[in-house]
Amino acid sequence: MDTIVVPQKRRNGWYLSLMAPNTRGPKFAWLDPSRLYCNAQALSDCVKDLLKPFKNETIDLVAGIDAMGFILGSAVATSLGKGFLAIRKAGHLCVQTHTQEYTDYSGRGKVMEVRVDVLKPGHRVLIVDQWIETGGTMKAALKLVENQGATVVGIAAVAIENSEGGKWLKENYKYSHCVPNELQAQIDNQHLEFFKNFN
Repeated sequence: MDTIVVPQKRRNGWYLSLMAPNTRGPKFAWLDPSRLYCNAQALSDCVKDLLKPFKNETIDLVAGIDAMGFILGSAVATSLGKGFLAIRKAGHLCVQTHTQEYTDYSGRGKVMEVRVDVLKPGHRVLIVDQWIETGGTMKAALKLVENQGATVVGIAAVAIENSEGGKWLKENYKYSHCVPNELQAQIDNQHLEFFKNFN
């Protein structure tokens, strides 16, 4: 599908077909969701879909996870008219931070950080990432927010795979993602049928 073309009929999750398959090998993620952000309507529809479960929730701040969660999280924050808080890979912030160790989807141990001068008890935060595979990165972000006394309203991502960690997140937090039920099995198998026709 042409990246900037918008179909006349926009079925549920239509923009997922804009995502690109991995062509770089096993050290990279199995697909690139960010291609859908190049289409203005796709990005807008994705954000609207992510916010549907939270329409009756009070949200004070949107937090996005380094790095691709910055793009989607900023779009969500702008749509809500709320501020955006970056949850960063450790070593990038030049202010006092809280840190949290975690293991990402590749199995590598990492450290994440967030500044200490924004979150306060009573703040209600929506955490956004691009994709949740094992759930390790999101769990670290949850700890960083909650350890400062803020409340996590929920989590949002283009997709949440039904891995052990993904299921745990779905069972313990309000969540949203953009994957229709009929595509969830393909997401969990990390192979999308429409990649056969990808140009």
